[in-house]
Amino acid sequence: MYRKVYTVLIYFLTPLVMLRMFWRACKTPKYGRRWHERLGFVPKINTDKKVIWIHSVSVGETLAAVPLIRKIQKRYPETLLVVTTTTLTGSERVRSIFPSSIYHVYAPYDLPSAVNRFIKRTHPSLVIIMETELWPNIIHYCNEIKIPIIVANARMSEKSLKGYQKFSRFTEKMLHKVDHIVAQHNDDGENFLKLGLPRSQLTIAGNIKFDAMLDSELILKASELKAAWSGKNKRQIFLAASTHRGEDEIVLDAYKQISKSYPGLLLAIVPRHPERFIEVAKLCEEHSLVTVKRSDGLKPAKNDQVLLGDSMGELMLFYGACDVAFVGGSLIPAGGHSLIEPAIWGAPLISGPSLFNFTEVSRLLKNANGMSVCQDSASMAEVVCEILKDTVEAKRMGDAAKLVVDSNRGALDKLMKIIELQVASR
Repeated sequence: MYRKVYTVLIYFLTPLVMLRMFWRACKTPKYGRRWHERLGFVPKINTDKKVIWIHSVSVGETLAAVPLIRKIQKRYPETLLVVTTTTLTGSERVRSIFPSSIYHVYAPYDLPSAVNRFIKRTHPSLVIIMETELWPNIIHYCNEIKIPIIVANARMSEKSLKGYQKFSRFTEKMLHKVDHIVAQHNDDGENFLKLGLPRSQLTIAGNIKFDAMLDSELILKASELKAAWSGKNKRQIFLAASTHRGEDEIVLDAYKQISKSYPGLLLAIVPRHPERFIEVAKLCEEHSLVTVKRSDGLKPAKNDQVLLGDSMGELMLFYGACDVAFVGGSLIPAGGHSLIEPAIWGAPLISGPSLFNFTEVSRLLKNANGMSVCQDSASMAEVVCEILKDTVEAKRMGDAAKLVVDSNRGALDKLMKIIELQVASR
């Protein structure tokens, strides 16, 4: 009953979703391409190989899925991996990392017709959903034809818990159709249990993002980029990553304050959403800051103050080239973005106070003194100046963040054991 009501609502909302997508395509044409995939019209897979479907929403989930995808490819070389995303940025990331070794399309909208069409064309024997993408119809129809479902690296914040509890009966029925949830931390697991998940279907494994490794090619590229951005004067680089509307102004105000003490500092700012690239460029102009765009392919000149990261899929590289990193989505009530990627590089790390999406990771980093929390432009400027002034403390801070990563590896092996059990049962 509840799922049917939900489905009717989704059908009514789909035209609005499509209109919004085409409206975004007016600013960024890539949004309007491959729209048919979202309705399940994907190329048919004709193979005798087993197919594993891995769904990751956007960049964060995709980065979490990368070590998992590589592990599955190594463990089951005869298996075809179907990797889906929801966002353009997630899609671009998948294509850049796995240009030919996987089958990539957009995930279908959660409509019965789209979901069933997608399943019939791809024939998955196992579905792995990354983090928190609990789509009722995808789960229902996979369960109906006995395709096992694993929710990997699962998160369930207090905010999300309250939302799901408003539809407790619906949520409990849906969770009973999931074969296993591999949660990041005890708090996440307890919240899933509160929603009705049977304890036998829950494993606490940790965050698989901790298992990500830096390959030699990426390290070399980051070193070259650092040299190009720093120039002959070895200017320092302040990276503001994944910023949202309302945060860019704070970052730019902080930069103006910092540059009084460090006039040679280069600010690299990377908006979270590609459609905001032009907006942020105009904002830099309004602040009378000399700006160069990454997409222009030019090295920052001596007088350039801001580098706008208007490219796709390079954020991990940028973390390796900076002297201090601020992670956005945290100065507004958005819950923050992943803190693990800069920590892997050992970058001194700054965040705003809104961290409900990464409660455990932020707790570990704060307890290790590997991260500073700022509230506004003034406190951001103060923290950045302290880091730039004291190179010994900056290194200690970065090393502490990296140690948190190194100390929490192992979640991927626990997840693989669950996957192997499901594969063996098919």
